Amino acid sequence: MLNDRSSALTLLETRRSSAPRELTGAGPTPAEMEQILTIAARTPDHGQLCPWRFITVATDQREMLQSVLLVGLAESDPSASDASRQKERDFAHYAGQLVVLVSAPAEDHKIPLWEQQLSCGAAAMNLMLGAHALGYVAGWVTGRRAYAPSVRRAFCGPGEQIAGFIFIGNPGAELEERPRPDLADVSEPWRPES
Repeated sequence: MLNDRSSALTLLETRRSSAPRELTGAGPTPAEMEQILTIAARTPDHGQLCPWRFITVATDQREMLQSVLLVGLAESDPSASDASRQKERDFAHYAGQLVVLVSAPAEDHKIPLWEQQLSCGAAAMNLMLGAHALGYVAGWVTGRRAYAPSVRRAFCGPGEQIAGFIFIGNPGAELEERPRPDLADVSEPWRPES
């Protein structure tokens, strides 16, 4: 049980994402990353399957990531522009810590695939909340690169897919609040038909 509910609620009410390209600084220390990933793993998981994996990409691996991303770009767009290739180079070297979240469902299991994928999404949310609790900001992105066959092969085994690239660092500028849905538009009482 939380001792300080007000702090917990404030944490939940103030979490914001940042565009990864706008992050600054080195991001969490190795000890902080261990804490963030431990929090991320405390997610609903029907069947205790752990249908997700966290792959951390170290700073000294960013050149290798860049190569993988450029091959993926060439696969999906053989006539990619110089600007598109530069975007992949930039992406590989964004500031902060990088976690590649892999959806790793147990195949042919009694727990439906959908529930396993939901658990993976919950793990991502916990990861972002853990980062926020330690004073960092995270950005979760996918895009074409998450689906490129060579990029998937670099991170995924058979039946797995990239659920997202999550960068964790410091905001480069004050984060603006984005519009949120009106609760009346996304919440309603159940009205079963008689």
